[in-house]
Amino acid sequence: MGLSVFFVHGIVSKSFAQINIPPEKPKLIVQIVVSQMRYDYIQRYSHKFGNDGFMQLVNQGAFCRNARYNYLLTQSLPGIATIATGTYPSVHGIVSNKWYSINNGSEVYALHDQSVSTVGGSYSNGKYSPKNLITSTIGDEIRLIDPRSKVIGVSLEPASAIISSGHNANAAYWLDVERGTWISNSHYVDSLPVWVDNLNAKEYGSVYIDRDWVLLNDASSYFEADTSVVKAAEARKRIGQKLASMVRGIVKPRKAQRDFSSLLESPFGITYTKDMAIEAIIGEELGKDEHTDLLSITFTSTRLISEKYGPHSIEMEDTYLRLDRDLAHLLKLLNTEIGKQNYLLILTSDQGVASSPDHLEKSKIPGGYFEPHHAEILLSSYLNITYGTGQWVLGYNEKQIYLNRRLIEDSNLSLRDFQDKVAQFMLQFTGVANTVTSYTLQSSNFTGGIFQKFQNSYNQRRSGDVIINLEPGWVERNAGVTSANSPYNYDAHVPLIWYGWRIKRRQVLSPVSMTDIAPTISTLVGISWPSGASGTPIREIIE
Repeated sequence: MGLSVFFVHGIVSKSFAQINIPPEKPKLIVQIVVSQMRYDYIQRYSHKFGNDGFMQLVNQGAFCRNARYNYLLTQSLPGIATIATGTYPSVHGIVSNKWYSINNGSEVYALHDQSVSTVGGSYSNGKYSPKNLITSTIGDEIRLIDPRSKVIGVSLEPASAIISSGHNANAAYWLDVERGTWISNSHYVDSLPVWVDNLNAKEYGSVYIDRDWVLLNDASSYFEADTSVVKAAEARKRIGQKLASMVRGIVKPRKAQRDFSSLLESPFGITYTKDMAIEAIIGEELGKDEHTDLLSITFTSTRLISEKYGPHSIEMEDTYLRLDRDLAHLLKLLNTEIGKQNYLLILTSDQGVASSPDHLEKSKIPGGYFEPHHAEILLSSYLNITYGTGQWVLGYNEKQIYLNRRLIEDSNLSLRDFQDKVAQFMLQFTGVANTVTSYTLQSSNFTGGIFQKFQNSYNQRRSGDVIINLEPGWVERNAGVTSANSPYNYDAHVPLIWYGWRIKRRQVLSPVSMTDIAPTISTLVGISWPSGASGTPIREIIE
């Protein structure tokens, strides 16, 4: 058994080789969310990944290959909330990244909160809290059972860090886009810990924003990206133009005035997030005692890069090759400092993303852009003609139409009939597959199909009066070339990998809902499920 005998000052000392036996509970849970990571990315880039990043998790962990979001509006914040709470947007309340107040018609950002104060940074960059998250999170339940456990959230974006950690976390940290440093707010802390101040003093934000984004590998190795039906000569010309712009700095000319928000669409923002996560592990001594800690890491840059350039772009491929290296660095730190047998790691995504309609067109696959602003103008004109001049529509947001209920009531009109008129009108637009009214979602109980996914996204206090769904391959026209926010496989199907503490190497092919993550963690750790959890533990993981 590896018995060794040493003589120290005449005393016999016996030393047995350490046996890596997992403790009863993991000392640290590391939850990694790679924003807008499609399921097929791992297979697509596997031959270019190293052995110590994504492939270490795939080859040594439990890979759930059939994990999906079972609701309509697959957006970033609803996805992170679903992972953290184990339930649908209809229950946890984060129905969208933003919505309109039914009471006064004002726009509500999911996590905005004027009552809290920034700690360690610019005034306006700290005005966020989890007050609109209706249920508890896995982090909250960990702290409820043992207040000595530590729960930390890290992300460049405040909302991601806050939702993933929960109401009662020790801290959530995000990027101050004005200063390039890490900050928090008064919901969590009164002042930044010394280790955060020390990291900020190193001014890594300035280092990363000054770094040029050039390809990791020779340009010829990226020809497969977004060029499958483009002739080689045309591909070389296009890639050459991109490389020329990359040399000038993160795929666009630098601004004269420093703006650290550009890190949100740079792979160096991913590295900066990884740096912060490592500092949190060391600075907070996470996983160093018997009280289970939770570190939630959300890599947000992957989403903004994907929306800007598309999931089949060279930029996307290069970003994931860089992320693979950062992930390898993080795993090495965890294996060295904590020990693989002592921590449980879960890697997944908050949503997938659609191929850009331009890319689909090259491949002769149906798709297109839906113009929401154009549709809203035509809808308003139709309602003015039908019911008289008035502001009948309060707003449109992410496939949800919010009507002016007060005006409809004052005009002695039936809200149900009004909603039906709007729903029928929206069906006339090319690319619109389905419409449903809030009345229908409140008065019916769908047990399957697309309308069940509508219902899982719907919250009576926060969702729109009419919700639309586009045809497969169609996306809303926005600032980028593509987006997510549909129930189709490219948006709903995401990777889910379990690794480390007591996790057996296996492929899980049975269907998994993303609401199952929190109940599975709760069962493994032996704590209560989050208050609104509706998923079930994944049998292949807990057995």
